[in-house]
Amino acid sequence: MISSHILSTGLRHCYDENGEVIECHGSGQDAEFLPGINWPAERFEMIDEHLVLDRATDLIWTRNCCISEFPVTWREGLELVRRMNEKEQYSRKDWRMPNRREMRSLIDHSSKNPALTKGHPFQNVFLGWFWTSTTAAIAPRYAWYVHLEGGRMFYGNKDGYSWLWSVSGNTDRLPSTGAKNCYDELGSIIPCDGGGQDGSLVLGAPWPNPRFVQSEFGILDVLTGLIWHTKANLGKQAASWSEALSTISIYARKSNLPWRMPTINELESLVDASTHSPALPGGHPFSDIQQAYWSSTTSSFETDWAYVLYMVKGAVGVGYKKNNDFALWPVMSANKDI
Repeated sequence: MISSHILSTGLRHCYDENGEVIECHGSGQDAEFLPGINWPAERFEMIDEHLVLDRATDLIWTRNCCISEFPVTWREGLELVRRMNEKEQYSRKDWRMPNRREMRSLIDHSSKNPALTKGHPFQNVFLGWFWTSTTAAIAPRYAWYVHLEGGRMFYGNKDGYSWLWSVSGNTDRLPSTGAKNCYDELGSIIPCDGGGQDGSLVLGAPWPNPRFVQSEFGILDVLTGLIWHTKANLGKQAASWSEALSTISIYARKSNLPWRMPTINELESLVDASTHSPALPGGHPFSDIQQAYWSSTTSSFETDWAYVLYMVKGAVGVGYKKNNDFALWPVMSANKDI
């Protein structure tokens, strides 16, 4: 079950609400369906002693995860990357601060401390927040960052201090984020004059226009090949993770369609980083949008928790599986079993 421009999460086991490993068949979880683009068996390839190719995306990362040697502000990080290009560091001049999807693409949801694929070749991996070049639309004084301890993504004050991991190259395996503008540390819009921000570079696969079209069974996302339920709230009220999985399983049987709970990568693919409340592309056709949604992806950091997308902000967090906290948005593949 392969979707365009969405990577596999890396999960290969299923878990119950207590965090215990269970049989995947019939669970409705991420690892039962294994959706998304699978990674090569040997995901990371050493180009030389300083550079690593991610063969899942074709992006090139510095082997040293923390080239600044110490945490930096967002502006300092952008300046550091500019100087790398000026010096043609490691014989390249296309270095940048990764955007939110590029930074998240490194996360292996089957791992923790760090949430990177086991046997990776990277050095100086700190279990902290790593900047992205994508400003948070809901609070432009903040930028998105990713935590390598377990793979969460929230936003931090641009004047705060986080780690920088430089990336180069380009990929069409990840979609662009939707960012359109550039901002300073005070949250004011500034000219996108090559300063290295997401809104200036606009890298990744471009979005089709229109992106969403009505299909026989729901709303087709032309970018990813996924079909989403038109009403983005199947259960009508917040549910626990197990209840959400059960609700969608019953709905799939009754409708005789392969609806399932989306993975966290599938949910995140809907996010438009240029907007908020909800963080969905303008003019989207969905109704009854909720604040946050369960994913079918268990958190390997604490397996009695699962990943959640906060649709108001576009953030990736986690929720305790037993709590009745989040909504359910069904999805299915457009190219299989319909």
